[in-house]
Amino acid sequence: MATSLKKVDVVIVGLGAAGGVAALPLARAGLDVIGLEAGDWLTPRDFAPDELRNNWRGWPQSVQKANTEIPTHRPNASAPYSARFPFHPMMNAVGGTSLHYWAQSWRLNPWDFKVVSETTRRYGANRIPKGSTVEDWPFGLEELEPYYDKVEYEVGVSGQAGNIDSKIDPRGNIYEGPRARGYPMPPLRGTEFTDRMASTAQKIGWHAFPGPAAINSETYDTRPACLYHGYCNRGGCHVNAKSSTAVSTIPKARATGRFNVVARSHVTRIELDDATGRASGVVYVRDGQEYFQPADVVLLASYTYENSRLLLLSKSKAFPNGLSNNHGQVGKHYFSHNTGSTLTALFPWNLNNWYGMPAQGIAVDDWADDNFDHAGLDFIGGGNLWAYSDRRPIGAASMSTFGKAPAWGAAWKSFVMQNADRWNLAYIQKTTLPYEDNVLDLDPTVKDSLGFPVCRITADFKDNEKRVGAFMQDKMTRWFMEAGAIAVERGPAGTMGPSTHAYGGTRMGDNAETNVVDRWGFSHEVPNLGVLGGSVMGTSGAHNPTLTAQALAWRTAERLAAQWSSIAQA
Repeated sequence: MATSLKKVDVVIVGLGAAGGVAALPLARAGLDVIGLEAGDWLTPRDFAPDELRNNWRGWPQSVQKANTEIPTHRPNASAPYSARFPFHPMMNAVGGTSLHYWAQSWRLNPWDFKVVSETTRRYGANRIPKGSTVEDWPFGLEELEPYYDKVEYEVGVSGQAGNIDSKIDPRGNIYEGPRARGYPMPPLRGTEFTDRMASTAQKIGWHAFPGPAAINSETYDTRPACLYHGYCNRGGCHVNAKSSTAVSTIPKARATGRFNVVARSHVTRIELDDATGRASGVVYVRDGQEYFQPADVVLLASYTYENSRLLLLSKSKAFPNGLSNNHGQVGKHYFSHNTGSTLTALFPWNLNNWYGMPAQGIAVDDWADDNFDHAGLDFIGGGNLWAYSDRRPIGAASMSTFGKAPAWGAAWKSFVMQNADRWNLAYIQKTTLPYEDNVLDLDPTVKDSLGFPVCRITADFKDNEKRVGAFMQDKMTRWFMEAGAIAVERGPAGTMGPSTHAYGGTRMGDNAETNVVDRWGFSHEVPNLGVLGGSVMGTSGAHNPTLTAQALAWRTAERLAAQWSSIAQA
């Protein structure tokens, strides 16, 4: 029997990038909020530069609930399972994956909100790929822009704006939508290599600009500037220059006296009040004991896979197929940015790429989204080209030999010794669309440590996405070769296994027949249940999802505070 606790106004499940942001406007509005986080509090001692521990062993020092529930994957319903990951790409801790993420903090472009209508207008309705379930968002960039702005300033983002009130600044992204003001901090400094890539882009007529990063380029909110030590690729920042929610919005929310964090809390289901049809709270396990946390409103912020899994696990008489799933939409419209379609280049000289971090780079958006004419092409969407500095010893020694040496032995060692600082891996973020047969559900046999089914991914990249990937590899090849590379090697298309850039499963939209939550992020079927994170996003664009997920979370929280009586007490 679960121990019932004192009721609160709002319970947030998960305190990562999205949940950690939502807590702040709620607490400032005077609501009593509890944040349940499966992981523990971590300290700067946990963030010591350690490539082996962080990048290859997946933070074994932290409480990793996620590693016992790694989603299974199969390309389609008749295919065998893919090899399961050794550890989850996401992590559990107060601050979640915003502790060890790359901190690239991009806004979506205007086209990303209107893929269907804009593609139809420009090229015809038949250009939407067959089988895609993509919909326009229920609002455009102009609706989300104020929330992007709030998060950039509360979290702390460095960058160079390219479009302030429709005035274009060529130092930034000339393709971005209008913003009310610039970033709160200037961009991170460049390196010899990124400066070379930027000048090369400009020489061939491309528009290069420094990317935005949730990392301090100067002292901000009493936190120091980045030291560029180079171990936050999959590690925390021991000086708090990385703007994770653990050091930005969560402390501010706690300072109001209205927000409390309960760490090491593994939520297993959302409870329903059968009499009202409303969520009544959540059940969680902490230190082997089961508790029930009642609340007027439940906000689910446990990342894409867990958001769908918790809803599917929360069955009742009113929702026999899972909470908020009477329309059969939970787990649908899933997609992710693929980790493949990479490109590796070899140069004839040292690049001085040691250390640094992935968010310290130069971008080209000339072929992102619909920034270029697709009339003669066989795909829609595009990609963001990203050249950056990021190198540590083990990663450097894991380089390709480009067919110039064997993969082991004395000749391999000699090649690596000479070329460890002469190669670079391009990070190409690409448009991905949802399709009718790309879904999430509960695995029928694989269980987590508590005996509950893990999430199962049934999804693969379609022709449109593969063509985007190949096209972007062609563009990146040219950029590398123009910069002096002597060889390039293309990565495969990749799979849709567990990803840090996962979307869908609880999609947002006005139509309850095709979406789980409404335009404000609240369930169409359970009005006091909100969902936060990338799982509500219907398109990915060609950029990282974190800032958009955070802007949406702030918007949902602000709506809840403003409409408290109608949402929480109806």
